[in-house]
Order: sequence, then structure tokens, then C-alpha cells
Amino acid sequence: MHDEPVYLTRHDAVASLVLNRPAKHNALTEAMWREISELLAEAEADSDIQVLVVRGKGGAFAAGADISEFEDVYATPERAEAYSHAIGAALDGLAHFPKPTIASIEGACVGGGCALALACDLRFAAQGARFGVTPARLGLVYPFNDTRRLVNAVGSAAAKDLLFTARLIDAETALQIGLINRLTPPAILKETVKDYAGHITRASSHTAKVTKQMIALIEAGQDQDCEQTRALFLEAFSGEHFQEGYKAFLDKRHPDFPKP
Repeated sequence: MHDEPVYLTRHDAVASLVLNRPAKHNALTEAMWREISELLAEAEADSDIQVLVVRGKGGAFAAGADISEFEDVYATPERAEAYSHAIGAALDGLAHFPKPTIASIEGACVGGGCALALACDLRFAAQGARFGVTPARLGLVYPFNDTRRLVNAVGSAAAKDLLFTARLIDAETALQIGLINRLTPPAILKETVKDYAGHITRASSHTAKVTKQMIALIEAGQDQDCEQTRALFLEAFSGEHFQEGYKAFLDKRHPDFPKP
């Protein structure tokens, strides 16, 4: 049993970053944001981990920031900047995590919780989940990187809709606009994520890593092949993953790719 508000678990090649404040619907404290950054560094350094799942305990993903801290964290401009930096470091760290990441979402996924989900590569949700991007309720402004990730997921018009109104949407609407990638009955969400993560772990971790690099360049605005992308492409042919992959293909067997 874990009593930490956020912790990391491992099962074979899949790790889970678990938000663990169920009584508060996993509302995120400043200390949790700082701990997330540390746990991401730990998971990145662990070569046995190929996939990271982000989830919440107790029927919620995350209901947003813990408002009981607001009087402290927004007491001065300097204090607000430090708090925002802790959040941004965690979210950017997750967005730049070099291995595939999946948000497993049930219940509330609002505010900072939605930003955390958007920083993952993929978002799987259970029916009954609720989503909202809510800085307009507080007179705040969504940070640039979070806004970019929202726009990348749902497009400019839907992003404006969510940000202008701060309204909550259901999981079916989230799927329709592209905020989530897959929707399941609540009873099979965990198994669906587990099965999908298994597909990733059986494929090449090198391919996954380089694919994330390529897509990050595209999302940053690159629209032409360059020396870097050509090198990423060509280097694979001399790599041990390709050696195993093509031999397995010729042998008509499943490849056993080397561990990172």
C-alpha cells in the first residue's frame, strides 16, 4: 500500500505514475507537481521501463489544482512565479518524456488534471469522465505550452471554445473533438490500457523513441526533412533493433527486440 500523494509503480516494462489523493479527487498540490518531476526523471533513467501510464486513484484522474493552497501560492508575484514554474516543469517534463505515455482517465479531468493528460502521448478514458480547461473561472490565462498542446489535440476552434467558456464536457464530446483517443466502459478501462501498453512493449522501443522525436519536430513547426531527421532515419538500418526485426520477419517469428 502507498500513502504518498503521488508515486511510481512498475509491472514488467510498464510503469504507472499514480495520483493518490482520492478524498480530494486527486487535486494537485505544489509538492505533488515537484514530485512528478522527480518521478519522471526516475522513470526515464530506468531502462526496463518502456511505457508510462498516468492515472489517478479512487475514481478520478485529477480535479485540478488544490485551491486550499491558493492564498499561499498566489500571495506575491514571486511566489506565483515559483508555483507556476513547478507546474510547468512537471508538464513539460511529461510532454518531453522520451518513452510512450498514456493517460488513463476516469472521473474528473479538469484544470491542471486536463493539462497533465494533454502532456501524455495518448489519452484513454472511461465513460462518465468529465473534462474542463478552466482558467477563465479564475481570471487566469492558460500557459503557452499548455495552450499549444490543447490546440494540437483539438484544433484552434475547439480550444477557444473550451478556454472561453471554461465549461465541462463529457467523455463522448471529448472523443468527438479529439481531446481523448479512446473511450471504454469503466469496467474495462484498466484492461484496455494494459493491453495497449503490451502492444507497445512488444514493438521496438527504438522506433517509439525516434518516432516521438520526429513528431515533436513536426509539432514545433518543422515541415521539411533535414540533416537531423535523415540521420535519425538512416541510423536505424545499422541498429540492433532492425537486425532483430528483419531476421524475425524472414524467420516468420515475433521479434525479440533488445531492451533499451
